[in-house]
Amino acid sequence: MPASNTHDVFPTYPGTIFLKSHHTGRTAIGLARFGLLPSWAKEETFGRKTYNARVETVAEKPSYKNAWIKRHYALALADAFYAPCYESDKAVRTAIKQANNDPMAIASIWDTWTEPDTGKLIVSFSILTMNADIHPVIKRMNKPADEKRTVIPLRPKLFKAWLNATPEEAEVLLQLNSIPDLTIA
Repeated sequence: MPASNTHDVFPTYPGTIFLKSHHTGRTAIGLARFGLLPSWAKEETFGRKTYNARVETVAEKPSYKNAWIKRHYALALADAFYAPCYESDKAVRTAIKQANNDPMAIASIWDTWTEPDTGKLIVSFSILTMNADIHPVIKRMNKPADEKRTVIPLRPKLFKAWLNATPEEAEVLLQLNSIPDLTIA
């Protein structure tokens, strides 16, 4: 089988993130587990249900609240993201990318978790999602009657502001107008 140039990231898979620690002031880029593992999680499989965090509730939900309050903001790096398109009355996995073909940086949160048996520290992340019923591309995705949600790729000029934001500033940044022009690949 020929080697693929793409690497799809599914829950529990490693994905590349860029983050800033407000505890140390350092920035870093590296692999992290997709699916946030809060410090109190009992096992790694918890991350299978915490890979998307809704902007509307991220500050309240127990799984995400600590990362949000601690300003553990990150950018998940990707060439595209996928959503089901039902325009043919069947779910068709559809790639969505930036209209200019540049890679994207998706607004995310991160946290650390200690593996109970080994003591190994694991960095994990969740991507943030928002309602996008009126977005010209996203409104074509998902079942016609369903809410249209999207991940939040940020415009490059907002990267630094996102990584340095307070929770209040982060809420302001996470708007539809923060998303660059998107197209179906």
